Amino acid sequence: MSTTRRTLLAAALAAVAPAAVLAQDAWPAGKPITLVVPQAAGGANDAIARVVGQKLGEVLGTSVIVDNRPGAGGNIGTAYAAKARPDGYTLMLTADSSYVINPSLYKSTGFDPLKDFEPVSTVANAGYVLVANPSFPAKNVGELVALAKQQPNKILIGSAGNGTLNHLFGEMLSKAAGIEMLHVPYKGAAAAVTDLIGGQVQVSVQSLPSSIAHIRSGKIKVLGVVNDKRVAALPDAPTVGETIKGLGYTPWYGLFAPAGTPKPVVAQLQAALVKVLDAPEVREKLAGVGCEPTRMPGEQFAAFIRTELPRWAKVVKDSGATID
Repeated sequence: MSTTRRTLLAAALAAVAPAAVLAQDAWPAGKPITLVVPQAAGGANDAIARVVGQKLGEVLGTSVIVDNRPGAGGNIGTAYAAKARPDGYTLMLTADSSYVINPSLYKSTGFDPLKDFEPVSTVANAGYVLVANPSFPAKNVGELVALAKQQPNKILIGSAGNGTLNHLFGEMLSKAAGIEMLHVPYKGAAAAVTDLIGGQVQVSVQSLPSSIAHIRSGKIKVLGVVNDKRVAALPDAPTVGETIKGLGYTPWYGLFAPAGTPKPVVAQLQAALVKVLDAPEVREKLAGVGCEPTRMPGEQFAAFIRTELPRWAKVVKDSGATID
């Protein structure tokens, strides 16, 4: 074959090369990646995003900028990310509550969890706790239930906002225990914890990333662990399920790309996450805020989401929690 013919053949092959392959070769090309977090700064998702995002940028050879877009229980930021250009430069790290619970809580979320995103991988599980102001008389879940039965709607329970997991688990707790507490929603976990410390509310369900420093300092106390099992950060703290049988849940956080993001980019992200979550410094930082890394990539993660949506639809219906 002549040099001219070889040159023409190479040019022809390049012209028909799949766009995804070209995108893979070019991405991330030194351009910064925006990591949308649909929750306020100071909460669990924000803490996880900053730990994972920093290392992800190092692995990919670029910078990762965390973009907090809270509101409507995570719907505002999630809907924003759903409409982003699917080129790998806008990603989303979000909590299970916003992604698989909100569709059953809200009449309209502004996004479709099955059509608008490409699930990349789960990233971490987080410890969640039922906490109280130190002056609150109850020292555990059993004493809280007994006190609430004596004083219906007198105990104020703060949350990170309507429709958040904090709110929903409080509703589930009240229903399971046959008690009534008065829900006080805040704009984010940090504001709820601040008022819990100040005594404006008596109890709250909070993630360990947003509360563990205050627990260790004695500014708030733990009544019980929300997770299905006891957490390593608080090995002596009993679970809520040890008092109220069958009540417990381990929250997860996942990384998503807008639907249509090239498959090679998604694969590159998944490979990078393996390195990120295996890094000792990342595991140490996550453990320090009561979290542990977890990976459920690609189709496995997508299949898991498809089972979570109807599961939470039933939980929401049974709890009676709704958001207009």
